[in-house]
Amino acid sequence: MSGGRGASAAATAGVPVEAQESGPSRQNMSESGRLRRITGCVLTRLPPPLPSTVVLGDAHLPMLSHAIVTAAGSTPTRACLVLHGILGSKTNWRSLARRFAEARPDWAFVLVDLREHGASQGLPPPHSLAAAARDLTELCAALTLPVRGVLGHSFGAKVGLSFAGETPSLTHLIVVDANPGARPDRRGSEASLSALDTLEAIGRSWPTREAFLAAVMADGHDRSMAAWLAMNLEHAPDGFRLRIDVASIRSLLDGYFVADLWSVVESSPPQRRTTFILGGASGVMDPAELARLDAVAARGGCEVVVVPGAGHWVHVDAPDATAAAVISALR
Repeated sequence: MSGGRGASAAATAGVPVEAQESGPSRQNMSESGRLRRITGCVLTRLPPPLPSTVVLGDAHLPMLSHAIVTAAGSTPTRACLVLHGILGSKTNWRSLARRFAEARPDWAFVLVDLREHGASQGLPPPHSLAAAARDLTELCAALTLPVRGVLGHSFGAKVGLSFAGETPSLTHLIVVDANPGARPDRRGSEASLSALDTLEAIGRSWPTREAFLAAVMADGHDRSMAAWLAMNLEHAPDGFRLRIDVASIRSLLDGYFVADLWSVVESSPPQRRTTFILGGASGVMDPAELARLDAVAARGGCEVVVVPGAGHWVHVDAPDATAAAVISALR
């Protein structure tokens, strides 16, 4: 999910550096001269400036795995966390983050694997929304740039809202197709819940990736959903295994559905710019909730951008419109 070329090879080829998982121990990597330590993180040594966006490397903290995207040759003064949805990972927004960085070179974009997602596995319980937000606080303390923005999609947006409620210094909050309120009926998340049921039913190991895809499709999902879920596979001695723990993901979702974070939206600090980017064809918010959000917008508490025809995965259905809305929100 987050493999890629090494920094030296990328520099030789004249192409951007991709986010890269570290393999050897930190001591060995440091001794090899290929990597360097910054505030306790291990970052790939930076190549010479390239004429495009550069991913600085994959940084491993005791808690969260993340990658940093910045425009080549830029000197960002602030950072924006980018948070994926449930069952996603930091790679989900990488292509769009490059576009954000090119348009807003004063920002660095920190693509995060939230707890129990991607490479951020084995974190101590409880696996709750509050714990996921605390993880972000710990991450921010280790970054060299001040975190002034958060962009989150779906589950990641609600983690971002929880974090924003405890972080008054945050100046930009971008919520992508998420409902701030409680949804005990779990409305709008049927696809994710069905995917979890499938992952629970089909086991954890497969001889090939195609065998996994076939098992998911046999349980009623189309190939695009199967391919998306396959991003949670990792190599194993006997083929592939699921690297996420479904029970931990369910715990995170339980907290997501019961949390009511409207107060973060309705009582936002005056210096904070809050933007909602909603899919016009999404069912995440009902008419009453949309009216409540419009009331906040009417008194200047937030901006609302509706992307016509886009579903819940707004950034997948309408990447250009999503990029334009985010770039505008970060002005």
